[in-house]
Amino acid sequence: MTFPERFSDLPEYAFPRLRALLGETPPGGDVIAMSIGEPKHPFPNWVGEVIAEHIAEFGMYPPNDGSEELLGAISGWIGRRFGVDVGTNRIMVLNGTREGLFNAVLALCPEQKNGARPKVLVPNPFYQVYAVGALAAGAEPVYVPAIAANGFLPDYRSLPADVLDQAAIAFICSPSNPQGAVADEAYLADLLDLAEQHDFRIFADECYSEIYRDTPPPGLLEVGKKVGADPERIAVFHSLSKRSNMPGLRSGFVATGPAAMVQLRRLRAYAGAPLPLPLQRVAERLWADEAHVAENRAAYVRKYDVADRVLSGIQGCGAPDAGFFLWLPVEDGEAATVKLWRERGVRTLPGAYLSRSENGQNPGAGYIRAAMVTADEEVFERGLTALRDCLYA
Repeated sequence: MTFPERFSDLPEYAFPRLRALLGETPPGGDVIAMSIGEPKHPFPNWVGEVIAEHIAEFGMYPPNDGSEELLGAISGWIGRRFGVDVGTNRIMVLNGTREGLFNAVLALCPEQKNGARPKVLVPNPFYQVYAVGALAAGAEPVYVPAIAANGFLPDYRSLPADVLDQAAIAFICSPSNPQGAVADEAYLADLLDLAEQHDFRIFADECYSEIYRDTPPPGLLEVGKKVGADPERIAVFHSLSKRSNMPGLRSGFVATGPAAMVQLRRLRAYAGAPLPLPLQRVAERLWADEAHVAENRAAYVRKYDVADRVLSGIQGCGAPDAGFFLWLPVEDGEAATVKLWRERGVRTLPGAYLSRSENGQNPGAGYIRAAMVTADEEVFERGLTALRDCLYA
């Protein structure tokens, strides 16, 4: 029996690798979990009431692309947040954005680009589904370093013209996971210009867009509107996991041009897993409510302040511009992760587990990622202080 070769060189996923790395090593103190980006802040207390009110709808097949009410709520949010009117025919509800990111590559990446195997441009480090989606579609991932020297954003314009001419899709994550970098309007406008020059689409993963210090990060839809970009070049992905602290709801959306949306909906009719209607009712209300989002953001801002204070004076350390990860420089990410666990009981993730080695270099090898997700701010400060004293004293 044979197996497909297209996934043969995939490394083990990050968290099984972390479990293997730590093995049977006991923690050196009370465990403080900072490895997984699973939000622990409270979600609105009315969520259960909404589910109960619509519980009979578990007995119905849900609309595959999203209920009209939910699509309308998402469209309204996009209009308020980004100043763009996409209506409802340019939006599709997702069962979590990972599903959407993967299937969007399948639906929109052509079999060939300019007579050759297409390429998919991926920032490095990156959310691993970007590369897996590319491989599943038969495309070649091109890993582009997103390092301190370029503001932790991929410099796609530096790629050779022949690579750009073969590109079908370029991924951008802003605010970025894991570094927390924000692509400003100038960066996004330049990327749209590059996409027009070389005829590729941009997939913008904006799932962390509502967690920031003071200024809302720009979105690709709003920048695209300002520069008059073709909507078909743009696909943006959002989620309620971080914005509303509901990763278990598995609710997100994709917004794109009308022709691309026809292709996305066609594939989803065969291969998608629609969100149950009672959960769509919850999502509808969440997208319409900003009060809980503001409370959530304020809690993260307080933790930004803690991180800035605790890590003050340590080169390259501090809270990010946005998002909820700390991307902290160390000599060796795996060694630092083991030391921190063994001596202090703080669980982080080696940066190399989020990156791919190219030409013998892994841009995440000299980092660890620490998630600022705990709801207990005292525990967060204690964990960060332990991390500082263990790794930087």
